[in-house]
Amino acid sequence: MRIAVISDIHGNDLALEAVLADIDAQGIDEIVNLGDHLSGPLNAARTAEILIDRGTAAIQGNHDRYLVMLDPARMGLSDRAAYEELDERHMEWLAALPATLVYREALFLCHGTPTSDESYWMEALTGDGVVHMAQRAEIERFAEGVEHPVILCGHTHVQRALRLSGGRLLINPGSVGCPAYDDDRPVAHKVETGSPDARYAIVERASGDWNVTFRCVGYDHMAASRSAAERSRPDWARALATGFLD
Repeated sequence: MRIAVISDIHGNDLALEAVLADIDAQGIDEIVNLGDHLSGPLNAARTAEILIDRGTAAIQGNHDRYLVMLDPARMGLSDRAAYEELDERHMEWLAALPATLVYREALFLCHGTPTSDESYWMEALTGDGVVHMAQRAEIERFAEGVEHPVILCGHTHVQRALRLSGGRLLINPGSVGCPAYDDDRPVAHKVETGSPDARYAIVERASGDWNVTFRCVGYDHMAASRSAAERSRPDWARALATGFLD
């Protein structure tokens, strides 16, 4: 059994198309999607159409929840840009997505952690905003009560996998469409992957055990960067061009 895991597309339709083409080239026909599908200054509506037509198993991310629940006047720039593109069909699709999901009785899907779509799982922050790998005890604590052999999370856009107690495999597939971002909660910080590639993961069960392969897929990231620049988002333009914010 081979399953592709995608997350954090953030309205980047060009990156999504490249990842889906790569998944198809791998001969994989099962995909799970960990959320944050549309928020961003790129092509939210077209991204939504691609995802709805594809019909992947999917959950809400925190930005999906903001799009559904927040008054547009309270939205951040990226959420508001996406909201203004979306129609009723897109919003109904987002609203119907669950916060967590169990797929094929083996994969547990969440966006941040099992109880929060805004919390980092495998990463933590210093008081001055340096992102680092979280302490093992804290990572294990978030996994309490989740006994599925594969646990999937997104949110930080950082590809990472580790083995939890009992052999459970915890995986973040990375971000399809947003290779760098900054945030001011809980303290100001930035996350940079250092390359513009679209990222996803493949989980596979062989000989009774689950394993993961990470994929980095090149695409026309400069076209995405130019699109962000044309929409007066130089921060996104830099991130899409380089994987860095500066």
